Amino acid sequence: MSFNSREGAIVSVFAAFCTLTACTSIGDNGFGVLKESPLRQENSVAKAREIQQTFRDIYDLYKDRVVFISTEKTVRQPPHPFFNDPFFRQFFRIPKRSQRKKRTGLGSGFILSDDGYICTNHHVVSGMDKVTVRVEGKTYVAKVIGSDQYTDIALLKIRPLSRLKAVFIGDSDKVKVGDWALAIGNPFGLDKSFTVGVISATGRQDVDFMGGSHTHIQTDASINPGNSGGPLINIHGEVIGINRMIYTKSGGYMGIGFAIPINTAKSVLEQLKKYKKVRRGFIGVQLIPLKREYARRLGLGDRQGALVGGIVDNSPAERGGILVGDVIIRINDRDISGYRNLIDIVGKMPIGDTLKLTVWRKGKNIILFVTVIERP
Repeated sequence: MSFNSREGAIVSVFAAFCTLTACTSIGDNGFGVLKESPLRQENSVAKAREIQQTFRDIYDLYKDRVVFISTEKTVRQPPHPFFNDPFFRQFFRIPKRSQRKKRTGLGSGFILSDDGYICTNHHVVSGMDKVTVRVEGKTYVAKVIGSDQYTDIALLKIRPLSRLKAVFIGDSDKVKVGDWALAIGNPFGLDKSFTVGVISATGRQDVDFMGGSHTHIQTDASINPGNSGGPLINIHGEVIGINRMIYTKSGGYMGIGFAIPINTAKSVLEQLKKYKKVRRGFIGVQLIPLKREYARRLGLGDRQGALVGGIVDNSPAERGGILVGDVIIRINDRDISGYRNLIDIVGKMPIGDTLKLTVWRKGKNIILFVTVIERP
């Protein structure tokens, strides 16, 4: 081979090498750059990577502690009134009796103990004929130990083949607006979906217009149908709430979700396990909000309390001497901030306890004693 021929071959090989190098540097198909992004070396990204790793760690910690719940209920569907006519029933060969159909539902829950106690929402399992729980790839038929409509909390029990992994319980009283909030559940049946947001508000009341004294944690972490009963988790990997409901005008997620504080749930779950229901304290007073103007007219000034609007016949309140128009301002030397506060305090009192009430009547403080009974 002549020199010129060899030179041409070398040039051809070099050109081919350059072409191959250029191609591989922008991807096998000629798209994109295979080199690492320069942002990987930026110090500003390091903290974000640490948070990202924390999210991954929390998901790994909880993926086998959150359960998939499915429910079944058989309902009777009456025939259409059009087919009540004997002629049409005979013509279309339609039976007179109503037909049975199965309705199914989905929800989430989380493991409370290694022997199979599980927390979820009351509305997920209420009235259902069959409740099934899937955890760690295994399916179990669950027993509803107890369920409380007022707080929307239910306690289930399964018999696992091996010890389960329980969640870590946090302190919802320490939750602040702006804290990280993470939700894990089964929205629309999409198992173990993980969403991230922040705490948008605390102490929300009347979010479902049911009244009562219980409050909710508000979050913008995505919650959708199927998330109900799943855990709301803080950045430390602790459960701070039970995802319950969303605010929506469309039927879907609109950026606002609500969770039951875990501190509220703890006492409810303990009673459901012990009594199969929640035993709430009751003294028999009907309360109305005390407006500031009326409080001043009564001589209370800016002090707060619960205004008695009615007394239940033969109740502890009646026997204890409480009258309509009294303002209950203190229970056991604990100031009352409003009627919701009084309901919450009395509801949590042990049945049979005697309460020392300070009431404002005709410009004077009066001390009365009433005994707590179980709410009818």
